[in-house]
Amino acid sequence: MPNKVDDQKTLSEQLWFLRRPTQFLLDIAVLSVAFFLAYLPAINVQLADLYLDIALRQLPFVVLVQFSALFLVGAYSILWRYVSIEDLKVFLTAAFLSGAILITLRFLLIFTDFNLWQVPISVIMIDTVLGFGALLGLRVLRRFFYEIGDKNRSFGIKRRVKRKAALLVGAGRMGATLVKEVSGRADAEFDIRGFVDDDSRKKGGSVSGIKVLGTTQDLQHLVAEMDIKQVVIAIDQAQGKDIRRILDVCTAIPVRAQIVPSLNEIAHGRVSVSRIRDVQIEDLLGREPVQLDDENLHDFLTGKTVMVTGAGGSIGSELVRQIIGYQPKSLLLVERSEFLLFNIIRELATETSGVDYLPLIADVGDEPRMREIFERYKPEVIFHAAAHKHVSLMEMNSIEAVKNNIFATRLLGKLAGEFGVNDFVLISTDKAVNPTSVMGASKRIAEIVVQEMNQVFATNYMAVRFGNVLGSAGSVVPIFREQIQKGEAITVTDKEMTRYFMTIPEASQLVLQAGALGSGGEIFILDMGEPIMILDLAEDMIRLSGLTPYEDIDIVFTGVRKGEKLFEELEITGENLLKTHHPKIFIGKIATYPKEEVLQILSGFQKAVEENDDQQVRGLFNQILPEASISVEETGQQPKAVLENGKRPPHPVKLGLVEK
Repeated sequence: MPNKVDDQKTLSEQLWFLRRPTQFLLDIAVLSVAFFLAYLPAINVQLADLYLDIALRQLPFVVLVQFSALFLVGAYSILWRYVSIEDLKVFLTAAFLSGAILITLRFLLIFTDFNLWQVPISVIMIDTVLGFGALLGLRVLRRFFYEIGDKNRSFGIKRRVKRKAALLVGAGRMGATLVKEVSGRADAEFDIRGFVDDDSRKKGGSVSGIKVLGTTQDLQHLVAEMDIKQVVIAIDQAQGKDIRRILDVCTAIPVRAQIVPSLNEIAHGRVSVSRIRDVQIEDLLGREPVQLDDENLHDFLTGKTVMVTGAGGSIGSELVRQIIGYQPKSLLLVERSEFLLFNIIRELATETSGVDYLPLIADVGDEPRMREIFERYKPEVIFHAAAHKHVSLMEMNSIEAVKNNIFATRLLGKLAGEFGVNDFVLISTDKAVNPTSVMGASKRIAEIVVQEMNQVFATNYMAVRFGNVLGSAGSVVPIFREQIQKGEAITVTDKEMTRYFMTIPEASQLVLQAGALGSGGEIFILDMGEPIMILDLAEDMIRLSGLTPYEDIDIVFTGVRKGEKLFEELEITGENLLKTHHPKIFIGKIATYPKEEVLQILSGFQKAVEENDDQQVRGLFNQILPEASISVEETGQQPKAVLENGKRPPHPVKLGLVEK
């Protein structure tokens, strides 16, 4: 229930003229003068005389209509100081709206006795142009004086703090926005000397008063001639190959290169355009931005009660961030880790979306607790991201992998069916393809369980399978970053090891889209692009830290660990992929297991768990999954099923930055 302070604030926001009396009075004066000028014979040739008496009587009516139009289009929510070209549309809309109303009333009042209010059409048109043009001019003038004041205020700071001379790469929307932000900040760290852009048509032009000096091929001599200390990449939706090429050029010069945060970071309010940062390995991955079918996603999520399990994890927390944008009725955050749950709700506390979210500490394998949550909150859509996912750890804890990845998925899916959940989406992994690890095999069984439940309940069950995500907990990127910060040697398992990668936001967006596309029973496979050499990843991260591989930071090879593959796959041998409406989402044609067989599988694993028999668990995986090759002996060597099957691994992408 709103309190008194909230009521007062709302009233103040509504009565905007109480907060900006000067602006209100100036606007009245401008519109009044414009109306009288429209009646002057020197301007309005259709009128022979100045109808002062009529004009005075019509003035309140005309100004009221004009102010109403300005208010309706939101002109008074615009800050004068930051008026822009985009705001011009607001004033044009208001001008058109008020003019249309006055002309309409002019014709309607012909048939009434209110002849006094019949403003001549020529007066309406001239008044609209003069009045709204003057209002906009007043605001532009105000911004001009503000910017002059900002420059004067920052002059003293510029004298004390020497700014770095910088060039911006990209004379587009992002670059223009950055120039505006930096020029208005007294504490800016660099002085923008010019743009470079590979669109040769822009050369010689200017953006916000800053000239386009050439293309990226001209960087070397421009840096030398202008004593440039920093290059800032400000390209709209930059591709990884473009960033890599520019970074190569800057490394060879050499000059420090930084980048504007991604549109995803800015859109989520994590950073502003002016928060320049170093180029990160995620930038070099540079996959194309995901194009989502927002209409489909709104139908799928808006107004629904959505549950995310593992809500504090890498994928789970990003799913939460993405889902909030689609305005669900409520969001249930199920998480076993108190610390991770605290982190995500602290982040959500800064959101202004108005979405209700409920932090729920729970283990998805705890049936009484999960049943209580289903009974109380009645979720309609579930994203099941809670899982044990670390390959090496699960090799040493196979029983826990079965309990969490298989039986907890079974429990959650069964409750979803009992309580009439609309959609259940399991987050799976590429390691479920031809599994050589306990973790991968357990996720493959989880897929089989989900497909079986789709035949039993009315709920739409589906799984989404993808590879590694950059920066997720336990992945190589944060491990490499920590090793570099400590000055330790980077540990790589094998020179030939490759992995598929995508960013956490991209993976989460595609998971949502796959869920919206699913009708039940599908195993969706995401387009992960080309695999990347882990060795290249390590070398590039060292170079991005300003160091030299094998000199400043060594790289040592530890050997392939138990359960790991050299080459990951995204499709099972012999299966066909069906296209969906989304170019990055496919459906794997994977045969389902009969219900009786699934129950028999679960019974076997239940017995192994009760007896705490690791060898039995491994044997069951190999028996149930013909494509699996799980090491049965604790000291057994890593199986090489992929290579022995005669399947050639895909050719990896080499990131390779140039050597300094």
